[in-house]
Amino acid sequence: MKRTPDLSAAVWRKSSYSEGGANDCVEIADGYPGLVPVRDSKLPEGRVLVFGASSWSAFVHGVREPA
Repeated sequence: MKRTPDLSAAVWRKSSYSEGGANDCVEIADGYPGLVPVRDSKLPEGRVLVFGASSWSAFVHGVREPA
């Protein structure tokens, strides 16, 4: 059974890939071993997506690879 982590004390940081714009910011929270919580900075009270660390790593690798 999977459990959603308690994110009430999460410290969020903007992704370096968000380019600092006001309308395209992704934030992640560190400190959850094996998990990467992700949210939209424009909707901080909205839903959070929680990825496994290996899935997140594969995504970041894909973003970094040139097309």
